[in-house]
Amino acid sequence: MSDDDSDRGAITLVPEPGHHGSFTLRVGGAAQSHVDLGDPTRLVFEYVQRIADTLDHLRPPPERLTIIHVGGAGLTLPRYVAATRPQSAQVVLEPDTALTAYVRERLPLPPRSGIKVRPVDGRTGLAALRDAYADVVVLDAFAGPVVPAELTTVEAFAEVSRTLRPGGVLLGNLADQAPFAYLRRVVAAARGTFPEVVVSAEPATLRGRRHGNLLLVAGRDALPLGELRRRAASSPFPYRILGGADLSSALGGGEPFTDDDSSPSPGPPGGATFFE
Repeated sequence: MSDDDSDRGAITLVPEPGHHGSFTLRVGGAAQSHVDLGDPTRLVFEYVQRIADTLDHLRPPPERLTIIHVGGAGLTLPRYVAATRPQSAQVVLEPDTALTAYVRERLPLPPRSGIKVRPVDGRTGLAALRDAYADVVVLDAFAGPVVPAELTTVEAFAEVSRTLRPGGVLLGNLADQAPFAYLRRVVAAARGTFPEVVVSAEPATLRGRRHGNLLLVAGRDALPLGELRRRAASSPFPYRILGGADLSSALGGGEPFTDDDSSPSPGPPGGATFFE
């Protein structure tokens, strides 16, 4: 398919061999999303499967949810939620209007999906929402291969908390590598607002073997750590869960990011463009 240009670089759709209607969306050379138009519940990227797995455990389908997605790209997770939880209300905060137009034209959403895309950045979009608006906030925003600095500060997490209903949760897709200097600071910032924080990742990433995606789960109410660990062990992509004292031991000690002292996530080593 032909390329287009967004604020982040050239947009390309790469067909998946052997799967008609399945594509990887690349922006500026980085793989941003995988979309299967015929089966939106088929999640190819490991970290997206982990987000969906955690969401479905904390809020089992077909429970209707109101979800805010900070970051849109191919709208993979919103499509999954629309398929597994009909009638859910979803708002996607995606400032890259060229990317949204490209995706809507070439990877159209199903009719009456309940997915609304607003052309604003995450902080602006969150600030415009009323208190206790959402059940879930999903932070999955990348500028190229890095998470923008302004989305992982004490002030950003306070804004997320304000928009969440009682019992609501934040699911944040982050990226880092050992010794996790960036992630330690994000964890510290999240703990400044949310009493309950856990982090999950595949074992190879936690052992420092490679740069990878790590999922931050945070809420004001207790998280079912034991159940999440059992779910992680039986997942199609097994992963580890760190919470409580284990999280403090492995990823504690960081100075929380603030709006006056923030940093984007580190990019993949060697300029790699595919790291999911």
